[in-house]
Amino acid sequence: MKVIPLKEGNFSASTTKEFTLLTEENINRIDGIKMSVQPFLIITENDYIILDAGIGWKNEAGKTVIFEILESENIKPEQITKVLLSHLHKDHIENTIKRTENGFEAAFPNAEIYIQKRELDFAMENKESHSFNFDTLEKLIELENIIWMQEDKGQITNVIAFEVVGGHTPFMQVFWIRENGETVFYGADNLPQASYLKYHLAYKTDFDGRKAMELRLKWEKEAAENHWKVLLYHDLETSVLQF
Repeated sequence: MKVIPLKEGNFSASTTKEFTLLTEENINRIDGIKMSVQPFLIITENDYIILDAGIGWKNEAGKTVIFEILESENIKPEQITKVLLSHLHKDHIENTIKRTENGFEAAFPNAEIYIQKRELDFAMENKESHSFNFDTLEKLIELENIIWMQEDKGQITNVIAFEVVGGHTPFMQVFWIRENGETVFYGADNLPQASYLKYHLAYKTDFDGRKAMELRLKWEKEAAENHWKVLLYHDLETSVLQF
């Protein structure tokens, strides 16, 4: 199994969830919550898996960062077989679609996109929330290659497991990828940065901060006992924690 971080950059997120790229010039004077946006590509024996799909950031040349990284790894979007979405906040879904002169299309045309249906229902009941980009979301759910998930937990394949855990959002789901004695765990925004394991706080930015904190304590113990690789979507410096 191979893990490739697809880091779009380090950003500051305002209270209205506007993202500003952090640079050496602005990092000490810009307000907001500082975080990376870092999807992951997991290559297994049978799949090319994208874990969450980023914010769609473009570099100075106007090229979408995540696809430049894939190209540097000699991987084409057509090779991606699965896109696993933990939840539907704007910084986790943007690269699922590709805007064209004629509208939009799937950015990964051969991939199944896995979405928790109850998470979509929650998003659609919160149209006033700045956390969602409804222009992207409404286009995303029109794609033909979506697998709507209803269960609380289960197996997508014999290698990929999921569980709806809540915490950051009511129906956020997390993923385990287990192959050849190795386990990769993705706790999404319940465990977005290594510092969340240091301070053990209930964050007000979560839908249920206490539940997210309790899950982190549980996962930290399991990760240590079973030597997981833990993927960190929002850590400014670290991509993967090896336990």
